[in-house]
Amino acid sequence: MNFDKLVEIALLEGAKKAAVISGSQIVTSNSFRKVCADNVCGNYGRCWMCPPDTGDIDELINIVKSFPRGLLYQTIYELEDSFDIEGMGESAGLHAAVSRKIEKAAKPFLPKGYLHLINGGCHYCETCAKTEDKPCVSPENALPSLESYGIDVYNTTKSTDLKYINGQNTVTFFSMILLPEDGNV
Repeated sequence: MNFDKLVEIALLEGAKKAAVISGSQIVTSNSFRKVCADNVCGNYGRCWMCPPDTGDIDELINIVKSFPRGLLYQTIYELEDSFDIEGMGESAGLHAAVSRKIEKAAKPFLPKGYLHLINGGCHYCETCAKTEDKPCVSPENALPSLESYGIDVYNTTKSTDLKYINGQNTVTFFSMILLPEDGNV
């Protein structure tokens, strides 16, 4: 598998920075389930790709740990000020769109069995069908959140060139495509 090509695709499709990292660099914690249950983002129990519907946190962490590497990438958006909640929400949607562009462009180069996780919930539909107790309308396009799989993005970025905080009045989002061992397409 050509890791440089995956990084190049991520950058061409809108990521500000991207890197292939080893599985040992991915920091996980089951404490993220409590963070999700506190429902700060409003997606807990309201999005098929967020907890509690994504499954048991320890099982999901074991899935993450089964991947030997991942393509970690970020987008960075300017905000009016540090209280620009509307801008943060808009930027989250823009990040999700970039993530989908990256997956579409990279798919021919991605091995079978990859797992794409995005920041803070799926963002494919304007309103998740979960809110109406209906099945996911587009499971082939649904992307689970990094947090639901217990990934500690802040500590994961410490061993990379990707910064978690990128200056005053900015918001940074991360996604990761976990890559299986053999790399066979």
